[in-house]
Amino acid sequence: MALDSQTVGDTPTQNTVAQKFYFAAWRWHFYAGIFVIPFLITLATTGLMMMFITQFDGRDGEKIAVLVQGTALPVSQQADVALTEVPGTVVEWIGPKAADLATVFRIKTEDGQRLVAVDPYAGEVLDIWDRRAGWYDLADNIHSTLMIGTTGDRILEIAAGLSLLLVFTGLYMWWPRETGWAAIVPNLRAQGRALWKSLHAVVGFWVSLLLVVFLISGLAWAGVWGGMFVQAWSSFPAEKWDNVPLSDETHASMNHGHQNDVPWALEQTPMPASGSDVGIDGVPQGTPVNIDALVALGTTLDMTGRFRVAYPGDETGVWTLNRDSMSSDSTDPVNDRTVHVDQFTGKILADVRYQDYSLMGKSMAVGIPFHMGLMGTWNFVLNVLFCLSVIFVCVSGVIMWLKRRPHGAGRLAAPPMPAELPLWKGAVLIGLFTAMAFPLVGLTLLAVLVIDLLLVRNIPAMRRAIS
Repeated sequence: MALDSQTVGDTPTQNTVAQKFYFAAWRWHFYAGIFVIPFLITLATTGLMMMFITQFDGRDGEKIAVLVQGTALPVSQQADVALTEVPGTVVEWIGPKAADLATVFRIKTEDGQRLVAVDPYAGEVLDIWDRRAGWYDLADNIHSTLMIGTTGDRILEIAAGLSLLLVFTGLYMWWPRETGWAAIVPNLRAQGRALWKSLHAVVGFWVSLLLVVFLISGLAWAGVWGGMFVQAWSSFPAEKWDNVPLSDETHASMNHGHQNDVPWALEQTPMPASGSDVGIDGVPQGTPVNIDALVALGTTLDMTGRFRVAYPGDETGVWTLNRDSMSSDSTDPVNDRTVHVDQFTGKILADVRYQDYSLMGKSMAVGIPFHMGLMGTWNFVLNVLFCLSVIFVCVSGVIMWLKRRPHGAGRLAAPPMPAELPLWKGAVLIGLFTAMAFPLVGLTLLAVLVIDLLLVRNIPAMRRAIS
């Protein structure tokens, strides 16, 4: 189909229902692309940055090597070493993944929270840094909020939702209408815009399923759809902890600044509270309930790989042992585990595993580390190829538009609007349902639909600027 030659109106090449739907899909694909391409490129680029930093440098000092010599010092002594260099309050111990790696402590100071890497054998501080000020954090801030807080979160939520529209309209246009390999193998013999169109369509097809997975898992972190709609009814129910006193704090209070360090399914679940006689045996009776005992308990519980111990935050706070693949503690989400221990009695108040999550919680427990490229080398390589493919699809889409747009034209050159599009009321109904499922996205689609059907169609100046 010679798409470049179409004009607005009911032409011979637009007079069938299928052709009208094709042009409608193309027009909406174009509109969505205008908005989301800058954000998709930004997300793919910052995603690459975070994956490479995590893979080769680490986020929490997990790549800092030490010389194994004798027996490691007790963790409490290592904490004292860290405090001599950075006075404050220890809030978290981050265990090493192997015997030849440094131990890391997170310390709360008057100037904020700092990470301190300690040689567990020599008892020396190796490095001190603010996790929120590194290159990883810069990329993460851009990736999550565009560095403009809640406003950026809402913009990215709209962009992610419109990206889903971009995928579905793109697949509709890609859908093979003739037999052959052209749909799944690019035609490298083509030239000019035809070559770019073939590459764009084929690469877009191959990444479409992964892109949907990435968009849905990313939306789960978004403030409206994720935090207010999905996560609220997918969180782990605290009622499963029989007769355990609950704190006013939720698990989200354990997050380090803007970093999400606790499992997605637990973020909105209240924390248990210390100060009762409930719970099951944890720290052996007669043993002081301190960091040494908690690390030993984690080892006893077979929390293989790296695990963390968060210190009680106040008089009702609990010790929390956490192994979370989202935090790069392991490469297998099925092994995720969170254990809360009473700070006075040493009894286990709660022990939450992957198997205890809801279906959505399990999906996100797998989806988020997969999204972050943390499930092994295969996941890292796959995600790198995916991000590069997304950037290519975005750039090729812009090139196709520039080649189709008349030279020197001072207009947008949007694909033509089909005349008398059938079932347009159905499109409005779909938009309303989308608004209920994805509020920000649905409202955006309805606004664009109203502008396109009422303003652009009826105001000549707007029609000339866009067509």
